[in-house]
Amino acid sequence: MTYRTKTYIAGDWTGDENLINQLYKWNQSEYWGLHFIDAHELTSSRDSSKPCSIKRSLSTRLDASKTFVLVVGSNTLGLTKGSCRWCSSYDSYHSRCHAGGNVDYRSFVDYECEKAKRDNLKIVVLYNFANIYKDKCPESVRYTGQHLAAYYYSNGQAYWNYTAIKNAIMY
Repeated sequence: MTYRTKTYIAGDWTGDENLINQLYKWNQSEYWGLHFIDAHELTSSRDSSKPCSIKRSLSTRLDASKTFVLVVGSNTLGLTKGSCRWCSSYDSYHSRCHAGGNVDYRSFVDYECEKAKRDNLKIVVLYNFANIYKDKCPESVRYTGQHLAAYYYSNGQAYWNYTAIKNAIMY
């Protein structure tokens, strides 16, 4: 049995990489007090893998996690990567998988959000904005967990909302 001790980070790794990298930077720093065990270190999958095998790997990581952190940005709702319809093994005429997998039209992010909610993980939604825009958040976690802006403005300059982020993830 795997104990739920890890933190799982999900998001658009191409559009919101700045915030995701910042979370890892704080986690690896001796100065900052953000310390979490990354669930992504458990298993790995290649981008060339089929969506169903990647989702099995994501499921294993989520099963070991107690905290689910979703980074929401401008393109989060439009993500489609992970849907079977983009897989070479998917037969759209018969709506089935030639590789024997279950057909799942959800994106990786939608799959992760729904599983995190179903498993009752602690959910933290970080918006890669200075405000909270729930209309950009996947519906499955839109009104679940703690939602906060990743940065704020003071005297016209943007600052990371580090203390609030640390408190949301760690406590």
